[in-house]
Amino acid sequence: MLQTATMTPEPQRLRALERANEVRLARAEMKRRIADGVVSAADVILDCPQAVSSWSVADLLMSQRGWGTTRCRKFLSRNDVSEIKRVGSLTERQRRLLAAQLRPARGRLGAQSWIQIGTPG
Repeated sequence: MLQTATMTPEPQRLRALERANEVRLARAEMKRRIADGVVSAADVILDCPQAVSSWSVADLLMSQRGWGTTRCRKFLSRNDVSEIKRVGSLTERQRRLLAAQLRPARGRLGAQSWIQIGTPG
């Protein structure tokens, strides 16, 4: 039995390529906005825009200034979240927990300080 390969019609392939480029550009823009402090990682986790839903939580966290692999791994491990977990697949409880730990807390005299919830790791 002879099998022949079927080719994807050109318009469908081009639409898929356009969609992939849109998602890539949206993610790059989101990374820039997080790094610049325009948008917080906590807000992205809570809102979960469509372009970010398939992004790994680790990639999202590491787009923040001062967040590298080690800090990200410790944070996720402390919260029992896998590094490869997708933002869109987080439960509501996980979203609230991660967002609460990522938001700055107001200290005395209005100064911002970062809070750490959970066991030290």
